[in-house]
Amino acid sequence: MISKYNEFYKRRSLLQSKIGDGIAIIFNAEKVSRNRDCHFKFRSDSYFHYLSGFPESDSVLFVVGGNNPFSVLFCQQKEKEKEIWDGFIYGPMEAKEKFLIDETYPLEKINETAVKLIANRKKIFTLSTNTSKQQEFISQWIDYNKQQKRSGIRTPEMIVDLASILDPMRVVKSSYEVELMQKSADIASEAHIYGMRSTIPGKNEYQVEGEILNHFIQNGAGDPAYQSIVAGGKNACTLHYIANNQKMVNGDLLLVDAGCEYELYASDITRTYPINGKFTPAQKNVYEMVLIAQKKAIEEARSGNQFNAPHKVALGVIIDGLIDLKLCTGSRNEIEEKELYKDFFMHRTSHWLGLDVHDAGDYVDSDGKSIKLINGNVLTIEPGCYIKASAKIPKEFWGIGVRIEDDILINNNNPVVLTEGAPKEISDLESLVGNKND
Repeated sequence: MISKYNEFYKRRSLLQSKIGDGIAIIFNAEKVSRNRDCHFKFRSDSYFHYLSGFPESDSVLFVVGGNNPFSVLFCQQKEKEKEIWDGFIYGPMEAKEKFLIDETYPLEKINETAVKLIANRKKIFTLSTNTSKQQEFISQWIDYNKQQKRSGIRTPEMIVDLASILDPMRVVKSSYEVELMQKSADIASEAHIYGMRSTIPGKNEYQVEGEILNHFIQNGAGDPAYQSIVAGGKNACTLHYIANNQKMVNGDLLLVDAGCEYELYASDITRTYPINGKFTPAQKNVYEMVLIAQKKAIEEARSGNQFNAPHKVALGVIIDGLIDLKLCTGSRNEIEEKELYKDFFMHRTSHWLGLDVHDAGDYVDSDGKSIKLINGNVLTIEPGCYIKASAKIPKEFWGIGVRIEDDILINNNNPVVLTEGAPKEISDLESLVGNKND
C-alpha cells in the first residue's frame, strides 16, 4: 500500500493544478460539546482529511496554486500540560515532517499569516458548508487586505465553492482508498455474521447491535459509519428506525443496516433474515423478489452506464414482483407512471460511498441527466420492499420489511462486490441465524 502521507500529498498537488493562481482554504472540524465539560469523540471533516490526513481539531489548511505551489497548515502548539489531559499533540514542527506540509505555524499566527497568503490571489476556494465562524475568518482577512489597497495589495476577486473541484476528485477512488474500503467492508461483513449468529426470538434488537459494534471495535474500526438500524418486524418498515429497543419476535424478520469506518472510510451493508432462522412462504417470496432485483441491479453497475441504470433495473423487477404477489394491480407501465410502487419501494437504489456514507459527488450532469459511471466509483446497491398493515394487503405480508445492500466498486464491466463476505442467500441465512456452533 502506498504511504498515506504521499497519498495526501498527491491530492494536494492535483488540487494545486486545478486552482490556477488561487488559494484553497479548508478548515477542520471543531470539538463538539456533549454536555458540560464532556465532548463527543472527535472526527475530522472529510474534506480536510482528504487533503491532509491531519487528525487534530481546529486546524486550517491553505493550499496555494500558481507557479510556486505550496501548502500551509495551522495547528495547535505542542503543550505538555495539555497533553496530560487530552493526549498527544503533533505541534507544527512534527506535523510538517510527518504530513509532508511545506509550512506549518501555530494557530495563534493564522490571522497575520493568512492576510499575506491571500494577498494578490485572484480567487479563494473554500467550502460553502463552512460554519459562520469560519466564513467570518475569511471575511476578516479579505477586509484587512482591502484596507491595504493603497499599498498595492490586490484583494481576491471572488470566492469559489471548493466542493466543485474536490467532489469530482473524491468520487473516483484511488487504489489506496479501495484497499481501505475493502478492509472496512470486510470488518462490517464479519460483524453482520456475528449479528446473525446472535439472533434468536426474545432477545432485544440492541443486543444484536451490540454484537456488531463489538466486532467493529475489536477489529480496528472504532466507529460505526452511521447510526445502526436493527429493526425487527414492522420496525423495518420505518426506513430510519434507530431506537433498536424492541424484543425480537418469533416469526418476524430482522433488518440490520450497519457499517463501520476504517481510517474514516465507510462501509454500508443491509441484510434481512428471519429471527427464528426460517422464512415463512410470504417472507421468502418478498425476499427473493428483492434479492433478484439487487443482483440484476449489480449487473448494471458497469463503467459507461448511467448512475441511474441499477435503479431502473431494480425498479422493474420490484414492480413485476409486486404484480405477481398481487400487492399492486395494473400494468407495469401504469404502476411506474403513477408511482404506485412507492407504497412499497419509496427510496432510490444507490448512493456514493467513501469518506462519508452518503459521499461527495453529483448524480446528474449540468443538463440534469444521470451521470455515467466510471472506474473507481464506489456506490451502494440497495433495493427494498416494505409492507405495512392494511386492509388491502393479505395479512401474511403485514410488517414485512426487506432491504439488501452491498457496496460496489466500478471496474469496467466487472462490478466488484466489496461486501460479498456478508451472506445473503436464503440457505446461508437460514443456516447461520441463531447458530453459534459453526
